[in-house]
Amino acid sequence: MPGFVYVVDDDPSFRTAIQRRLKLAGYEVVTYASAQQLLEDPPGSEHPGCILLDVQIPGLSGPELQACLAQRPSPLPIVFLTGHADTATTVRAIKAGAEDFLTKPVSSEQLIDAIAALVRQEVVRGQQGKLDSFRARLTSLTRRERQVFDLIVRGKINKQIAYELGTTERTVKAHRHQVMTKMQVPSLAELVSVAERLGLLSSQPA
Repeated sequence: MPGFVYVVDDDPSFRTAIQRRLKLAGYEVVTYASAQQLLEDPPGSEHPGCILLDVQIPGLSGPELQACLAQRPSPLPIVFLTGHADTATTVRAIKAGAEDFLTKPVSSEQLIDAIAALVRQEVVRGQQGKLDSFRARLTSLTRRERQVFDLIVRGKINKQIAYELGTTERTVKAHRHQVMTKMQVPSLAELVSVAERLGLLSSQPA
């Protein structure tokens, strides 16, 4: 599954090796030599992904970076990967929201499995966020706009909608424009796609 992995580790040979390993698995990889580098050039939120973070790095430590990122909106999930694991650090990191805590050397299979699970989780979360946004837009429609919406996504043309609602084609066109504007879609195909994703078409009579 495609996604981004942001690797924070001060060991250049490790960064090179892990980048090669993750790219072979199909991921886009961005590496940072320090926590400060990541804070200065933070990961974007438009792609699913996760942060692979060392514990002991010069300057800001891994757990300290974790605390900084937790203050930001929609933080990416974090997997700690370290050669200096201890129970107390592990417990603190997990309590602070880390998704996993792996110890070097880690097998490729274990690493890829951990990352794949997080990326899938981010994809689902992103899809759910979009559905929530579509539902919010749907509730912004007036009663008549919602009636027009329901008929449009069932394939009715303006003339048929006007007849069914007992109004004029001109009025339907005005409502149709409002529906497209409020739902923030540029085409009929995308409006139908939204209705399908919201599960509205399966309950609509043909």
